[in-house]
Amino acid sequence: MRLVLLGAPGSGKGTQAAQIVSRLKIAHLSTGEMLRAAVASKSPIGHVVESIMERGELVSDEIVVGIVAERLHGEDVKTGYVLDGFPRTVSQAVALDKVLADRGENLDAAVELKVVANDLIDRIMARASQAKAKGGKERADDNPETFALRLQAYEAQTAPLVDYYRSKSVLRSIDGMQAADAVAAAIRNAIGA
Repeated sequence: MRLVLLGAPGSGKGTQAAQIVSRLKIAHLSTGEMLRAAVASKSPIGHVVESIMERGELVSDEIVVGIVAERLHGEDVKTGYVLDGFPRTVSQAVALDKVLADRGENLDAAVELKVVANDLIDRIMARASQAKAKGGKERADDNPETFALRLQAYEAQTAPLVDYYRSKSVLRSIDGMQAADAVAAAIRNAIGA
């Protein structure tokens, strides 16, 4: 099964992707993790990505599409995958459709986690507090100012994907404000898995 998870920052995409991956035994392709790995590598592209992320901006389509297209060649994606955080723009979705068509594949579903934007800041601050409590490092983008910029970017650039995938009849909308287990159950029902 090939899935895309859509939702605003803090909507629970990572949490739900982990549950889907565990249940279906498919790969979790998180562009956020791929981008953070690029930053950690200290490569030239990693430095560019780091600067962009610290400003709360979105990484360019060209960079992200290239990273994802390369990742789709991995052995672990042959049985399926969940794309978490990609595509972020309609042009990325079109590029993904082309990459998939070249592989003789298509998406099974695009799952939208619908959330209330004003409640997301609480989730982000809780995530940062939990990371600190566990002795981990807070993500650079988990602060109110950067989060507000990420949310604005989502509304302007990513929200139009809902209409794009609805027009392709693959959109499944889920109430993402429910408890995590209820969201997971709704996703199972929506994708039939």
